[in-house]
Amino acid sequence: MKKTLLSIITLTMISFATTAQIVNIPDPNFKSYLVGNPSINTNSDTEIQVSEANAFTGNIFGNNLGITDLTGIEAFTSLTGLYVRDNTLGSIDISANTALTYIDCQNTGISALDISTNTALTGVTCAMNNLSSLNVSNNTALTAINCNNNDITSLDVSNNVLLSNFSCDNNDLSNIDVSNNPDLLHFVCHFNNLTEIDLSNCTA
Repeated sequence: MKKTLLSIITLTMISFATTAQIVNIPDPNFKSYLVGNPSINTNSDTEIQVSEANAFTGNIFGNNLGITDLTGIEAFTSLTGLYVRDNTLGSIDISANTALTYIDCQNTGISALDISTNTALTGVTCAMNNLSSLNVSNNTALTAINCNNNDITSLDVSNNVLLSNFSCDNNDLSNIDVSNNPDLLHFVCHFNNLTEIDLSNCTA
């Protein structure tokens, strides 16, 4: 009896440990993409292990796949590029993805985007959403921002001194200060509430 009980407990613990090592990915379309990517699913099974997610250092290309939930993305702690435009997501949490250098979440229906922990970002595309604000003050490595077609009322890019490509058209901006962005090469700001723009420091 004791041996039987011990065997049951051991099997239960093994089963729990195995389950705990699998990334929870509830969205079937997102999971299908990840499982079908041999660079991610290196053991070619039907799940994504935490070790596989942690080890992946490339890009996730999930554009227009009918994804509605990105749960599981938090396990990809070494992920460098996330492309999920043209999905109906509603929200995105990339706070654990601190190695990200680029995110494209255009046309995903999000109303907020927190990139405060993503200090390695060099590019962000979050156009055609429902954003009323975008805080890029921690993202000093950014060279490209595309946030057009949102409802943004104010945007401070004074810390983004490396910024060279900046599109903020079709928002509700009444002021935009680019005096601290001398490397700007491409700047699009039409269809806002601007009355003046000072480009005197934008010598590039």
